Amino acid sequence: MPSSTLGLVAGLLLAIAALLGGFLGFVLAILLGGGGYLVGAHLDGDLDLSALRGRRG
Repeated sequence: MPSSTLGLVAGLLLAIAALLGGFLGFVLAILLGGGGYLVGAHLDGDLDLSALRGRRG
């Protein structure tokens, strides 16, 4: 799916969250969307999150 289509879908979903949940719903949608993006990018291999885990002996 092209990035422009994904951006359109994300924008529409954020608009729905803002309409139904007000400002708190909008902020929650942004946070959950960002978290989902990070997990998806990590699973695709585009992002390395191993640095966030601290070093263990």
